[in-house]
Parts: sequence; structure tokens; C-alpha cells
Amino acid sequence: MCKKCFLAFGLSLLFLCLGTVFAAAQEQPTDISAQACILMVADTHEVLFARNEQEKLPMASTTKIMTALVALESGIPQKEITVTDEMVRVEGTSIGLLPGDTVTVQTLVAGMLLESGNDAANVTAYAVSGGIAPFLEKMNAKARELGMQNTCFETVSGLDSENHCSTAYDMALLGCAAIQNPAFCAICSQTHMRVSYGNPPYARTFSNHNKLLRSCDGVFGIKTGFTKKSGRCLVSAAKRDGVTLVAVTLNAPNDWSDHNKLLDFGFSAVQKQQAFSPEQCPQLAVVGGESAFVTATVVGDCSVALGNISAQVTTKVYVQPFLYAPVQAGDCVGRVDLFVDGEKVSTRSLVAAENVAAVTRDCNEWTDDEKPKALSEKIKAFLRMFR
Repeated sequence: MCKKCFLAFGLSLLFLCLGTVFAAAQEQPTDISAQACILMVADTHEVLFARNEQEKLPMASTTKIMTALVALESGIPQKEITVTDEMVRVEGTSIGLLPGDTVTVQTLVAGMLLESGNDAANVTAYAVSGGIAPFLEKMNAKARELGMQNTCFETVSGLDSENHCSTAYDMALLGCAAIQNPAFCAICSQTHMRVSYGNPPYARTFSNHNKLLRSCDGVFGIKTGFTKKSGRCLVSAAKRDGVTLVAVTLNAPNDWSDHNKLLDFGFSAVQKQQAFSPEQCPQLAVVGGESAFVTATVVGDCSVALGNISAQVTTKVYVQPFLYAPVQAGDCVGRVDLFVDGEKVSTRSLVAAENVAAVTRDCNEWTDDEKPKALSEKIKAFLRMFR
């Protein structure tokens, strides 16, 4: 049960992974065809398997993961743009955009992630930033923000360019970030998608090139890629039993097989470790409420997937010192930060578990028994501000 005095900011709860019994993992795959590859836990960025993961290589149309993410984060998914000849002057794969067509940014993103349309990527740059160059600036700025230190975007579509390159490690970081965007996941997980565009717009169906969606358990994305220079490239994400992994292969002749092997190994090598339980949620003082306290509850799963048995999982709980009535169930009252070996890996919200109505009576109507109690609770709540 929660103690009423549990209101201090920055309360740390330490959970050591001592004594945890991990299921026996499969042996690491030895016959991966990729020139460079990596398998990463999405929440923690823990690397479970890697080979040449820091080697700079062309990444082909997996570039469009960043193009799509930047477009969706622009906040204009329903913006319509009229296509011009300049926008679609690009070679390679196409969704058939023609000068004069009208199309939304959301449809362009679908055209990139499912059909890998280079024309869709180009038009996206114009729709969001007014041109290719300023949009590339956004892509490279986002890369720096995500810690992609060995990545340079020179094309928005992934077509080969002298310095257009990344690493398996950087592309895994990008994949982990992209699947945190609900709109991105909703699109890249579709095997088929009905859209409308043209002059005038008419209905069409996009088909996803990612065969893993239909052949590998739990896969929900992310993106394929190929040029003669890069070879076959693939970034995938899969979720099983509450654990999400991201795999990347660059220049992989047998990429479908590689990803099946990597993901099967990864899910056998990790286990979820509970970091924070609902029973540890605090109670918060309420000023001016019919109840003096409200119980907090945590939103989402507070477990961490670990492959390293010696890792230390810790949490820090931050809550407001007190609340003013009325309080509605679901109101945000704090957060829980999860750490692995001192590095913050995720955050969960704390919300009010129930409603607390405001006191509607005038203080003159309180009984003699109620007055001291009400005054005492208000004083206590005020003093907690200075702890």
C-alpha cells in the first residue's frame, strides 16, 4: 500500500537484477549475409548483436524513414500540395505523381513507406520546406538530435550520392525513434493502404514491399531499400510478449533470412524486468477537496527488456507537492523515469486514479470536528512545498 507521505520529488527506487533467471538464449547467428548489421532493444538501445555496425555505407531507400518522420513531425499531415514538373524530376521508383496532381502529406508518407516512391519523397520536401535543400537541413538536424553521428543525408529519397551514407548503428537509432511516432507506425505496419490523389484525385491502393510483415512473427515495419551501389538494405521492427526489437542490415543479399534469424535470436536473449509496480504509486494531498488525498496510477508498462543480466534498473518518481480540487481521473500528476545503468531509457506518466470534487460548502458551515482536520491538511500540504 502507498504511504501518504510519499510526495518527495526525485524519489529513487533501486531494483537490482540480482537473482533474475533468464531463459536460455539461442546461439548467436553466424551465417548473416549482411556486410553490416545490428540488433537493438528499442526502449533501451541495448545492442544484442552487431557486426561492422559503425561502418559507413549507402542506405538506399531506408533513407525514407527519416524523410517520413520529419514530414509527420511537421504537423501538417492533411496539407494538400499541387505537384509541379520540378517536384517530380527524379529517377527510380514512383507512385505515379504527375504535374497538376493534388496530394496530401499523409498520402506522400504512405507512398514512401509502402511503395518507396522517390517522387513522393521529392514532393514531400517541397510540401514541408519548399524545396529539397531546406528539407535536407531538417533531416540532418534530426539526425544530430538522435545521435546519428556517422550519417549524412544528401538525397531525400535514398538515391546514391557521393556522401550520402549512414551506419547500421545509426539506422537502428532512427528506427527506434520512428516507431515512437504513432502516425508513422500506423502507416509502416500496413500491408496495403487505400489512398486518393491525382487530378482530380481518385482512389488507389498501395502495397507494402516489406515481406517480413507477412512472414515473420510480430514484425510491424519498417522499410526496405535497394540500389546497385548499396545492395539490399532493410530496417525492421518487431514486438513479441511486450518486447520490441529493431534490426538493421546493410548490403545483405539474404536480408529476409537475416532478419528472421536476428529477431528470433534477440527475443530468446532478452527478458522483461519489472522496474516499477502500481503498488508503489504515491498518494498526493488535495487542497480544497472532498477527499484530502488522491491516489496516482502509472500509465503503461513499467518493465524493461534486458539482455545483460548484470544491468541495474532504477527509477525516479517525480510528483506534484499537492493538487487543487477539483481533480479529474486521468489528470497528469507526475512521471516515472526509468534508467538502465544510469542512462534514462523511457518515461511513464503518473495520473490521478479517481475524481476528487471540490468542497462546495462555505467554511462557516463546517462542523467543529471538521474545521481542525481541514485546516491541518491544508497546512501540511503547504509545508510539503518546502521539503
